[in-house]
Amino acid sequence: QVQLVESGGGLVQAGGSLRLSCAASGRTFSTYGMGWFRQVPGKEREFVAAITRSGIRDYADSVKGRFTISRDNTKNTVYLQMMSLKPEDTAVYYCAGRATIDIGVYSRPGEYPYWGQGTQVTVSS
Repeated sequence: QVQLVESGGGLVQAGGSLRLSCAASGRTFSTYGMGWFRQVPGKEREFVAAITRSGIRDYADSVKGRFTISRDNTKNTVYLQMMSLKPEDTAVYYCAGRATIDIGVYSRPGEYPYWGQGTQVTVSS
């Protein structure tokens, strides 16, 4: 069992930047694949970015070149650096994790058993 706690959300103007953090409990964080998802009311939760236990990254097309996912296993933390933010990036952002022994990248919500509570990101135009 692992607990995930997001932080770093807030209100920012279009073109601005934010860095989200997700702190994980437990001593096996380095063996987890981690992901970021986002959701707006009335829509399904959508994939944003993922990073494998070995550091392989994947991104949704809508955020490629603007967002960067990274992890620090010494701090049990995964980050999402968001730059050039757009109003359409406004959503609740969720961190997700799964224990894994492979190097696959997981981009579907159903593939992650562990979730944080979410942090609101609002981008004003």
